[in-house]
Amino acid sequence: MPTETVYGLAGDATNGAAVAAIYAAKGRPSFNPLIVHVASIAQARTIAELGPVAELLGEAFWPGPLTLVARLQPKAGIAGLVTAGLETVAVRVPAHPVAQALLAACGRPLAAPSANTSGRISPTTAAHVAADFGDRLAMTLDGGACGHGLESTIVDVSGSGVVLLRPGAIAADDIARVAGVALERRAVNADAPVAPGQLVSHYAPRAGVRMDALTVRAGEALLAFGPVVPEGAVASVNLSVSGDLVEAAQNLFAALHALDASGAETIAVMPIPDVGLGEAINDRLLRAAAPRE
Repeated sequence: MPTETVYGLAGDATNGAAVAAIYAAKGRPSFNPLIVHVASIAQARTIAELGPVAELLGEAFWPGPLTLVARLQPKAGIAGLVTAGLETVAVRVPAHPVAQALLAACGRPLAAPSANTSGRISPTTAAHVAADFGDRLAMTLDGGACGHGLESTIVDVSGSGVVLLRPGAIAADDIARVAGVALERRAVNADAPVAPGQLVSHYAPRAGVRMDALTVRAGEALLAFGPVVPEGAVASVNLSVSGDLVEAAQNLFAALHALDASGAETIAVMPIPDVGLGEAINDRLLRAAAPRE
C-alpha cells in the first residue's frame, strides 16, 4: 500500500500468519520489529500506552510521518512477531488517502514495513515494488509517487524522555519543539533493534556507495546535490539543484533506484548538509554505504 513516506508491505497486525508472511516475503530478520499503522490516534491508544508527551506529538503530527514507540497495551491483540517480543510497540497514523481507505475498509491495524527486499532501497512508486517482488505479492495498490519519499521519524516515548530512534521525514527539531524537551540520542545495538531502520546495513542498492564525493571516479554513477556538480559520471541524478533538503528527501530513494539501474558498480554521493532533513538523508545513505554481509 502507498503511504506518504514509502510503500508498505501490509498485513493484519493481529494475525500471526499474515505477519509471518511479511517477514518471509521481505527476508527480514525476525528480531527486527514492525510499525503498526492505524486509522486514528484513538485507535493508537487501544494498542499503545500514550502518555502526555505522546499525546502532544500525536495531536501535532498525525496523520503524518511520525512513528511513536510506546508501551504495548496488555490487551492490544497485536501478534507477538510484530514487536519482536518487546514490551513496546511502534505505531503511526499514515496520511495517505489510499492507506487511510484501506485501514477503514479492513477495520484492523496493519503491520507495514517498507515494500522491498530486506536491506534494499525503499520503494516510492508501485513500479519500484513490482521490480523487487514481481508477482510474489497478492496485490499492489498504486497510489502514485510518495509525497515525502523518506520513511517516518521514529521516537521512543515509552520512558521519561523522548529518544530519537530513526531520523525521518519530520525534522528532529520540529518534534523537540512540540514535545518541549530536547530529543535524546542513544547508541543503537544493531543486533537487538527496538525500531525499524536501525540495522547497520540498510536501504542499500546493489551498487556500492561512496560518501562525500567531490569528484567522480571512472565508471561511477553520481548522486548529486546542489548547483555545482562534478563531470564524468556514467549516470547522474541531482537530488536538488537548488540545494533544497525537502526536495532532496522526496527524491532520494527514486534517485538510488535509477542510479542502481545504470549498472554502475559504485554510486558516488556528494556531501549533503547534516541539518534538518539532511540528518535523515545522511542516515539512509550511511546505512546504504555500510559493509554488507
